[in-house]
Amino acid sequence: MESERLNSRERVLGLFAGQEIDRIPVFSGMGNVTVHGLEQHGWRFPEIHLDGYKMAMAAASTPRLFGFECAVVPFDMGVEAEVLGCEVNYYAHHTDILYPTISGKLASKVEDLEVRVPEDLESAGRMPVVAEAIRLLKEDLGDQVAVGAWVLGPFTLAGQIVDLDDLLKMSFKKPDLVNGVLDALDELLIALASIYKKAGADYLTVREMGATTDVLSPRIFGSLIRPHLERVFAGIESPKILHICGDTNTIVDQMAQCGADAISVDQKNELAASREEIGPDVILLGNLDPYGVLVMGKPEEVERSVKEIIGSGADAIWPGCDIWPTVPAENMERLMATAREYGARR
Repeated sequence: MESERLNSRERVLGLFAGQEIDRIPVFSGMGNVTVHGLEQHGWRFPEIHLDGYKMAMAAASTPRLFGFECAVVPFDMGVEAEVLGCEVNYYAHHTDILYPTISGKLASKVEDLEVRVPEDLESAGRMPVVAEAIRLLKEDLGDQVAVGAWVLGPFTLAGQIVDLDDLLKMSFKKPDLVNGVLDALDELLIALASIYKKAGADYLTVREMGATTDVLSPRIFGSLIRPHLERVFAGIESPKILHICGDTNTIVDQMAQCGADAISVDQKNELAASREEIGPDVILLGNLDPYGVLVMGKPEEVERSVKEIIGSGADAIWPGCDIWPTVPAENMERLMATAREYGARR
């Protein structure tokens, strides 16, 4: 095979900059740590969420082992909620893959919720751990591989700090009340993204997975969710990506108007139809099934899916959510090999 013209970092950042790149990149804005990387160090999964060095080395193991074209931290959805005072269960004594979860919310009802942003955000919760991991990644492989970080979207974060059923109910019954909460969370997320950028993140993803049309109508997305995403993206430096899990077929046009440099969709999205809907100029990332295909499928299924994604008009092969850590090594290898063989830009 001919040697590639660009390294991974150049390819990923070149995509966002509108530059000519040699082939379609394979990267993510979400977690992609694997058990194969953990086994190299002899670490258990709970360890890597609380130590900046372990977090960085776990993230770096995926590009090192498989040529995946990014290293992304953090790995779990509890960072922002913990900063605000929520309790997090790290499942410290478990040997299975269990992601940290919120074990103590700030309130059960939206009307009782009081969002208090710490004065020194850089020292709050696990912010020092994540910032250290980003700095170490930049020092370790930042000239070769793109370093990514992510924050939750405001609505998704709201669902972490208050009872989700009440949040959904109030979104319909008392949207002004929910808007007040989201206003405070907008500012927090902009500030957290700035800390990650300052630490050295090359690109930032906003994961608003809680706002999928699986649970909210396109009308509610437009009136309640989109204004806050527009505000958040206006405050974040580029490159910046919007990711929404689930069925986004009916809101993909709205996603493209939120102010992100690229939009990311998951496997429920009809990729070719989305490309037609948003046109050729919007950077569209997707939509490899990270579990059903990448973990549970055979290598030939991975290859077939990658070819379909390329043929549907995606600008990058991008998993629809976090790659589950038990992904078989042969599937990761086939993922990268297929992109190199069939993803050439012509």
